[in-house]
Amino acid sequence: MTLNPMPKHRLILLRHAKSAWPDGVPDRERPLADRGRKAAPVIGTYMAREKLIPDLALVSPARRAQETWKLIRRAFSKKVSEHETADIYEVSAERILDVIRAVEPDIRTLLIVGHNPGMANAASLIVADGDADAVGRMREKFPTAGLAAIDLDLDGWDEIAPGTGYLERFVTPRSLG
Repeated sequence: MTLNPMPKHRLILLRHAKSAWPDGVPDRERPLADRGRKAAPVIGTYMAREKLIPDLALVSPARRAQETWKLIRRAFSKKVSEHETADIYEVSAERILDVIRAVEPDIRTLLIVGHNPGMANAASLIVADGDADAVGRMREKFPTAGLAAIDLDLDGWDEIAPGTGYLERFVTPRSLG
């Protein structure tokens, strides 16, 4: 029996938690809904327990993404470097790959907290293989607070391309109970 070696890099794509739709509030300023405020800490606790702690978090400037990240990072015992990144707000999967390619290679685990359809499309674009059930669920629906952990055997983030990732896991607040 051979054990899978630790991947050189791990990308965690996280869609923001469920947001509210208050009247007259611009999209970028929409807050989390009650359901989102409950779901985000569940994902954070799961990430901490499973040692899915990023070295760097790139977070959309949208209020719902910022609030999601603040609730998640509370579960971590170590401080995580974070950057607000406008280039992941309402962008294509290809643009998200461009953002990833600019990350320094010494960052081993990268978290992106963003939005659909970008998160779902980027995950589907990057993932070539993985547990068939998890890949199928991820491609069928990438719900709010959905988390895809993608392992990459790359020397640097600049090498990320379509079909270079292995879906290590896909979890949602619902799948965690």
